[in-house]
Formats: sequence, C-alpha cells, structure tokens
Amino acid sequence: MSSRSYADAVDHLNSLQSNAATLDAVRASGGRLSTTAIPEMLEYLNRIGYAADDLNALHVIHVTGTKGKGSTCAFTDSILRHVKPEWKVGLYTSPHLVAVRERIRINGAPISEVEFAKFFFEVWDRLDQNTERANPETPEKPMYFRFVTLVAYHAFLSLKVDATILEVGVGGMYDSTNIVPKPVVTGVSALGIDHVGVLGKTLDQIAWQKAGIYKPGVPALTVDQPEEGMKVLKERAAEREASEFIVVKSVPSLSSITLGLSGAHQHQNATLAVSLARIFLQREGGVAPPPEDTLPEPYVKALERARWPGRCQTVVDPAHEQTVWFLDGAHTLESLDCCIQWFVGPRTALRTEVASRPKRVLIFNCTAGRTGASFLKAMVSKVGEQLKAHGRAEDASQFFDRVVFCTNVTYASGSYKGDLTSKNVHEHELTALTVQHELEAAWKSILPTYPADRIDVLPSVEHAVNAVRQEEKPVDVLVAGSLHLVGGVIEVAGLASVAL
Repeated sequence: MSSRSYADAVDHLNSLQSNAATLDAVRASGGRLSTTAIPEMLEYLNRIGYAADDLNALHVIHVTGTKGKGSTCAFTDSILRHVKPEWKVGLYTSPHLVAVRERIRINGAPISEVEFAKFFFEVWDRLDQNTERANPETPEKPMYFRFVTLVAYHAFLSLKVDATILEVGVGGMYDSTNIVPKPVVTGVSALGIDHVGVLGKTLDQIAWQKAGIYKPGVPALTVDQPEEGMKVLKERAAEREASEFIVVKSVPSLSSITLGLSGAHQHQNATLAVSLARIFLQREGGVAPPPEDTLPEPYVKALERARWPGRCQTVVDPAHEQTVWFLDGAHTLESLDCCIQWFVGPRTALRTEVASRPKRVLIFNCTAGRTGASFLKAMVSKVGEQLKAHGRAEDASQFFDRVVFCTNVTYASGSYKGDLTSKNVHEHELTALTVQHELEAAWKSILPTYPADRIDVLPSVEHAVNAVRQEEKPVDVLVAGSLHLVGGVIEVAGLASVAL
C-alpha cells in the first residue's frame, strides 16, 4: 500500500460500513443477530494482540442509556480533567460530527489525523496477518463501529491513559464496548422506548439490555427511571453481581450552576456524571469524595466548561453574523421534546412579531425506518406547549417560516465528505428523496394550512445551507433529527471553527 494517510484510513473504514440491506436484515431479526457481537468482538481483539483482561488497564467508566449518555460522558470527562489535570483521559463516543477521529479523544481533543492513521493501520494489518477464525462465517474484518472500537482500545492502551470513558454505541449487553471485564464504575442515563422502537421492544426489555454493562464487583449507577425500567435495572444489577446499585441523588448546588451544555435535561446528566466521577476519583485517584450536598470548585468549573458539539448548541455563523444556527442531533421522540423545549425558549418564543423577529427555519431529516410523521407531530405539539408556557398567543402551526427536508448527502454534487460517507440508505431512496417526500407529506397532513411554497425538499445538505443563505436576515435555523445532518451543516456552512 503506497499511501497510508488519514484519508486512506477513512476510505478503508468506509468499506466496512453496513449497507442498507444488512441493516434491514438486523431489524428483521428483531436484534437476534446482535447476540454474536461479544464473542466475535473478543476474537477480533485477540487477533490484534490483546486479551480481554488487558482492557482493565484502561480504567473504564462505562455509560449507556437511551438519551443523555453522550452528555454524561462529556461532563464526566470534564470533571476528571479538572480534578486531575495531570492525568491522560481518554474518551470514546459515537457518532462523530465532521471527522471520525472525533470519536477518540485524549484530554478533550480528538487524536490527530497522523495518530488516527497510525493506530488504524496497525489494527488493519494485524487482522490481515491473523486471519484464522473460530467460525469461518465471521467476517475477516469487523463492521465499521466494531473496527473503530478496536482502534480506540489500541490507541488508549498504546497511549497509556489514566482513565477511559466509554460510551455504549447501541443497547448495552451486546454492544462492542461491552467486553471490558472489570470497569471501575458503570452508569445508565435516562431510558426511553422510542430509540429502538423499530424492534418493537418495551421499556423493561430495553432496561434489560442497558443493564448488560453492569459487572460483578462493580458499582452500578442509574438516574431516576420509570418504575418498570427501574425494577429491571435493580434486578439485573443483583443478577450480574454488581457491588452496589445506586440511584443517584440530585446535588442541591447543581441547580445554581450554568452548565456548559444547554437544556433543562442536562441537570440529570450532570448529576450522573458527578456520581460516576466521585466513585472513580476515590478508587483510582485516591481523592476523597466531596460532600453530597455541595460541589468543590474543580467540579463546578468542569460542569461550566463542558462541551458537547451538536447537542443543543447555539452557533453564530462566523461569515454571516445575522444567521444563528441551533444545532441538535436529537433523533428520538424524547430527545426531540428536549430540543424544542430548548429552542422555543425566551430567545425565540418571546419574539413573536414577524416584522421584528428573525425568520425561523427548520432543517430536518431522520433515519429511514423511523416514523418521521410521529417525530414532526410531536415537535409541532411541543412548540405549542412551549409558546403557551411563555404566555404567547402565537400560532404554533406558523412558528417556522420555512421548513427544509433534505438528505444527509454532504454536497450538491451528490458526493459526501469522506468522514460523512453513509451507505445505510438505499440508493433508490436517496435518488427519489423518498424519506424527504414522506416528511413533506407528513408536515402537510399535520399542518394543512401551512403554505406549500414554504416547504423545501432538497437532495443535499449544501442545497439546504444555500436555501438558508437566500433567506431574509436575520434568521434563526434549527437543525435537528440526525447527528449526521448536523455534522454536514457544520461542514458545509463553515462552522467548524466555532462549533467543534
């Protein structure tokens, strides 16, 4: 191989993506195909030269949940770095917004392109050199997420991190991150039923999956949950022999802190992060836990300075100062509810006179297979609730001056930025804009009086950004429904310098 650049690594990685047909098969199986994930992942790990027990050296905080798990990881990462600035802290999350290397961070910063390429090809080569498999039907190389997870393990072990925060990709029990035999502490953020609703799972089934990260002799934490979910989490913690089961308590002083992440729901995520960090720092850093009713200055600064791009994030366009982007990759009913509660706040809800307020544009897309109509209906309903809560008589059906439904294809040419390449949508659906037309029809059904000429169905993110550029200024733009969409907007609109 003549070239082994970061771009080459991304190209190789994209070749491991599951295509739309494969994802359809997983959905049709009801998730049964996931049960092979752990033994296969352990075999891949062995093939690149590690045993499962080696991963204990990463000193892991493992976090799952339906919503809030990424934010919890971001808060936890910030706390560890502020309390122990001399430590090297690794953070593994998914998905990325603009560059795949964002998934693997050291002390808050993505590893460099050079480092990512180095670790990537070391894993790639080891798999090429060790092709023997217990089951010949197991692919020679793992799919995209599993491969990146292997790269993260290899990078963190090679860099000798003092702490690692692992965010579960999907589920918990069968997730590729769930091969660490003995993490230091585990946590479950808020549960909900819609994230994997395509599999027809109930809340107790989802709780069973999430609690699969609980381990023998390891503290098992959770935020307050619905009764049926909490019952299963508690039972699973006992079944999996966790050292203790803890429902984290609110910290009174936390309510007075201006968190670095926006949204009322972030207080619950911050509470879980504080508890995870307290236990970890006591066990791994010899740091006496702070009082439960207050927080010391390093914790406060950490929570204030925490950043998690693309989640309830407000960005002033650096090249178009009268354009403000509201970026939130919310892609479940519950997270979209939080998104609208955040967006339709004092900044937007209290400025109702059309002549004096900014134009409001919604750019939206959602993954095929999810019920876009239910998402849009819930969003419109929440807009009405929020306007009423702020004492405004504005018509919720006319809150947005324009709505744009576009694909996640990055550029108007029909091509993707390498890191944003996606193969998980059927090509004929992309060409026909199937999902986008379904969203358009749903919007018209929900709001039959909404002017048709204010609804755009567009083939790329670049088309959507160009449509915003042509809007009368000032303009507030809400981008929601997909983290891939948010990443594409950051790339095309040139927001990386202020958003990432």
